[in-house]
Amino acid sequence: MGFLDSILGRSKPKQANLDSLFLVPSAAIALETTLGYRPTGDGAVCFRAAAGAAFEETRAEVVELLRGTGEAPDVRLSDDGFGYSWIEIDREPGSGTEGLCTGLHAVNTALEAQGFGSGLLCTVVGFEGPGGRRLGLVYLYKQGTFYPFAPVGERQRDNMLEVQAKDALTGELPLEQDLGRWLAVWGAPGL
Repeated sequence: MGFLDSILGRSKPKQANLDSLFLVPSAAIALETTLGYRPTGDGAVCFRAAAGAAFEETRAEVVELLRGTGEAPDVRLSDDGFGYSWIEIDREPGSGTEGLCTGLHAVNTALEAQGFGSGLLCTVVGFEGPGGRRLGLVYLYKQGTFYPFAPVGERQRDNMLEVQAKDALTGELPLEQDLGRWLAVWGAPGL
């Protein structure tokens, strides 16, 4: 940050550390041993779609790249009711989170490399616990941090489970400390 930026009150946004996504497999072990939540094999990247052929070409290349891997996960494109698009990766439950996180990292990296990083919102990795309850581990792209999201029913969340998950993940992941940034990602694929 330069002198003029500091006088005018401008600051540089925190850079995303996409390699943090590779910490999710060890965090998954912590969630399973402490709370009984196992990875579902589902993950998704949320972004604000850009207009134009360059964006459509990049998105198509990313989907083709994911489908062309040796494990060939199911890859889908979807839109939510909030104006965001999702690239969903579905793998077999129990297949581990390493391959899923590699795919999610590739999606984020490809969009960022082609100049669409400003449209990236978050990445979600799904977990399922006792009684079929869902928990999402959400990576905030612009903050470089994670937080747990536990939807219950329609437009309700289990705050107690989110706090328990946060406690279980302390030391495993860079966690978002500002609870105001723990956004509800209603309708996120896999949740």
